Amino acid sequence: MSSRRLYDRVMAIVSTLMIFFYLGLAYILFFTSLFSHVDVAMRAIFALPLFLYGIYRIVVAYHKIKENFFEQEEE
Repeated sequence: MSSRRLYDRVMAIVSTLMIFFYLGLAYILFFTSLFSHVDVAMRAIFALPLFLYGIYRIVVAYHKIKENFFEQEEE
């Protein structure tokens, strides 16, 4: 396996972990009382883009994982 292919696989895994970070932060910002001192509209302004970016990253990570782990390596 080439070092480029290994690097792509590691980055696909890191990308998947970052999805949990984005979606988790959006959830914490909007649904928990941890930031209750911040106005609800302001929390929604920050949480909605984080949530949408998390969804976007899911699509991108899905294609990267499919490409790096489930397709045959060309020689």
